[in-house]
Amino acid sequence: MLIEFFFTLRKYGLKVSITELLDLLNALEQQVIFADSEAFYQLARLIMVKDESQYDKFDRAFAEYFEGVAAVDLASSIPDEWLIPDIIRQLSAQDKAALKGLGSLEALMAQLRERLAEQQKRHAGGNKWIGTGGTSPFGAYGFNPEGVRIGQQGSGARRAVKVWDKREFKDLDSHSELNNRSIKLALRQLRRFARSGAATELDLNGTIQATSEQGGYLDLRFVPERHNAIKVLMFFDVGGSMDDHITLCQQLFSAVKTEFKHLEFFYFHNCVYEGVWRDNSRRFTEQTSVLDVIHTYGSDYKLIFVGDATMGPYEIDFPGGSVEHWNAEPGRVWLNRLLQQYPKAAWLNPQPLAWWGHYHSISLVQSIMQQRMFPLTLTGLSDAIKSLS
Repeated sequence: MLIEFFFTLRKYGLKVSITELLDLLNALEQQVIFADSEAFYQLARLIMVKDESQYDKFDRAFAEYFEGVAAVDLASSIPDEWLIPDIIRQLSAQDKAALKGLGSLEALMAQLRERLAEQQKRHAGGNKWIGTGGTSPFGAYGFNPEGVRIGQQGSGARRAVKVWDKREFKDLDSHSELNNRSIKLALRQLRRFARSGAATELDLNGTIQATSEQGGYLDLRFVPERHNAIKVLMFFDVGGSMDDHITLCQQLFSAVKTEFKHLEFFYFHNCVYEGVWRDNSRRFTEQTSVLDVIHTYGSDYKLIFVGDATMGPYEIDFPGGSVEHWNAEPGRVWLNRLLQQYPKAAWLNPQPLAWWGHYHSISLVQSIMQQRMFPLTLTGLSDAIKSLS
């Protein structure tokens, strides 16, 4: 029983053993669940998967074995550019009412396989191909009464019968963007600096063990403090195009604030100039001079910028280029001053890596950062942490 399911999990790279299979069979024999496919999914995942980063592999294996959709590996079969929103048709209520579904999930999936085999290029606003903004059953940011939503950020008309971007832990793939489901894994990446401080916290268990070994003579043992002793200085880009990344940045900020004992943070818009601020509601009245920041916080701080670096090149390279005020010196000058004071620095960019080449400003900032710009993904965050160590 479930031997083929076991081998399907192994085929997708899950390191499951006979022990987990026997545990699952035993749970079924004890009727922990009964005649409930969703409950079986939860139970099987609980027993068979030991690492959250493997949840996506489990989901795909589960789909192959129980739903017969193995041949459709959307993550690798559909180019990213096919799913970037562009033209979005505006449909009237009558237009929407006239659309008809295929009538069954089997017919829908069969047609999707056909489209994958036939389609050669990107489409937008259409009614047949995998694309965006149209009435096709397949793609993102469109409308269809019975469609397969693929690669869309968030819900739309809430009519999809299959949501391929909603496998619960799909975003735990090492190249995917962080979100509320993967923030715990982000914390694990941030803990690379944990226990790097002085041995100042009493190790009670170690002290008891050492004292007993010394025949009762007190032998105090210490361990590094639990809180991260690394000093971190963070600058968050806010407003404009960064509004698309508010939730992600809030989650990152919460994770960093929890993890680092010594954290100082400021906000800026597009590029850092002579002033930054701590309160966005008072950004124009209570700014902090960047020179004051440099003179206040020592060079032992790790510097992290968080921003999409998406702006006009003038904002980086010319006086007066700022969109909000007249800056006497270019943003490049201020970035270099910060980097000179804080040589351990990294830039986290929430903009999808595939889009970076479309913005000249990103390449400019990358150059200033000496290529220490990283995508705000699990892999990118891990690489950024390494660059700071």
